Amino acid sequence: MNASPAAHDASCCPDVDFPGRAKLVAAVDAAVEHDDEHKVTAALRDALCRMIRDRDVQLPDCVHEPITDHYARRELYRSPEHGYSIVCMTWGPGQGTPLHDHSGLWCVEGVWDGSLEIVQYELLAREGDRYRFRAAGGMHAGPGSAGSLIPPHEYHTIRNASPDQIAISLHIYKAPMECCSKFANVKDEWFVRESAILETDEAA
Repeated sequence: MNASPAAHDASCCPDVDFPGRAKLVAAVDAAVEHDDEHKVTAALRDALCRMIRDRDVQLPDCVHEPITDHYARRELYRSPEHGYSIVCMTWGPGQGTPLHDHSGLWCVEGVWDGSLEIVQYELLAREGDRYRFRAAGGMHAGPGSAGSLIPPHEYHTIRNASPDQIAISLHIYKAPMECCSKFANVKDEWFVRESAILETDEAA
């Protein structure tokens, strides 16, 4: 949803080393071996909450650096065996997303540091390229919390409401999410859809 001048080719498999990476990957590997996506995402929520609190796992220094004109989206790992992708996002004060979907992919999202406002939306109707959405609930998510999105219940916004603090979140996607749909409000509950290419920022 944000074009990035520092973006790299999302088809490249990242090899970002950081303390506790093997422990994090092992926990995710174990969770995704379940045979049902609801069981997978439930296991991932539990695993992610544990990993956020585990002092053995320290994310790379780069994720603590926000980018001025957009929230940072850094891919840390892509599983060659299971196909999932781990992406860390860094949200500067006030940064957030438009209403968007996840291109049909389940995702588990955990807040590593700071606080995020997450609002879920219900799709009520579609008329051609116009979509009618209604906010279906929101939450303030703090460090150590995790939630999941399973299509078709995937429409949401994320925002760092803090005026002066960054927020860091970790996202585990069923597969690399390289595109999605975003929705711009035109009137009342009606939105128009736009296709978006999701680029990634350099991680080191």
